[in-house]
Order: sequence, then C-alpha cells, then structure tokens
Amino acid sequence: MSISLYDATVDVFIRQLDALCGIMAKGRQFYSDNGLDLGDLPDERLCGDMLPLHFQINSVRNHSIGAVEAVKSGQAGPPQPMESTDFASLEAVVRGSSEALKALSRDEVDALAGRDVAFVMGDLRIPFLAEGYFTSFALPNFMFHLTTAYDILRMKGVPLGKRDFLGQLAIKAG
Repeated sequence: MSISLYDATVDVFIRQLDALCGIMAKGRQFYSDNGLDLGDLPDERLCGDMLPLHFQINSVRNHSIGAVEAVKSGQAGPPQPMESTDFASLEAVVRGSSEALKALSRDEVDALAGRDVAFVMGDLRIPFLAEGYFTSFALPNFMFHLTTAYDILRMKGVPLGKRDFLGQLAIKAG
C-alpha cells in the first residue's frame, strides 16, 4: 500500500489540530475551575527566549492550512501577525484551520505533488518541491509549534498527558 500526499499531510494536520482543540478546551476548563485569568495564557512562554502561546498557535495554522495554500501559490513565508490573540481567538484559529483542511479533497491535495514552492523571508529564499516542503519543513515546524503549545499549557498546570497530544489514532478497522 502506498501513502499519498494527502495521507502524509492533511490527515496528520487534521488529527493533530483536532487534538489541539481538545488540549485547549482542557486549558479553558482548568483555568475556569481554578479561578485563573485566561487572559494571561496567550502571552505565556516556556522560557524567556521562546515566543508565546499565541505565536505557537499562529504557526500551527501557518504550517498546516497555510502550507497547503503556500504550495498552491508557489510561495511560503513566516506567519502573518494575528489581529486578535485572546484565548477564544486562538481556539477559533485552531478550529478554523481544521475545518479548512477538512474541506480539501484528496485529489486536490494529491495533485500538488511535484509543484515548486519557495519559502521566502526577506532575502532568504529556499526552493522546494511540494513533497520536500511538506515533509522537511511544514510538518516538522507544525509538530514543533503544536508541541510547544501543549508544553506551555502543561507547564501552567493543565492536566494533560500523551493521550491528549496523540488525539484520535488512525487504527486498523475491523
């Protein structure tokens, strides 16, 4: 059995974004149950030189649905600043990214194979084929930023475990 571009990207993005929705819901509930100010959470960082939760969520979007859009257009770049970074907006970004990916067809994504895409940031230009962009750049960045978001919530005391991070497993049917 071969694996398609859709299987290797969109399926992974959707599964992990849906897991992140659950992680964030647990964060919201934990903050509510403990009388904590949810307004502080978007600016939390793991350590001083790492970017805050709102950047991590924006990057998760940029390296999932944004990656598919980048391959379609032929150019990728760093995430654009968010208009609103309150926790509800971050939750909406995650849900919206998952919904946008779910609207893509397998054929539409598989047809992107072999396309040229360049990551451009200032004078830096890194050329890729779609497959290389997804597997060596977008997916690793997506997982890094998703893991960092999980870690920030975990650091703040949200009762999360590995099962929360893994989300819905793609188990064998039957």
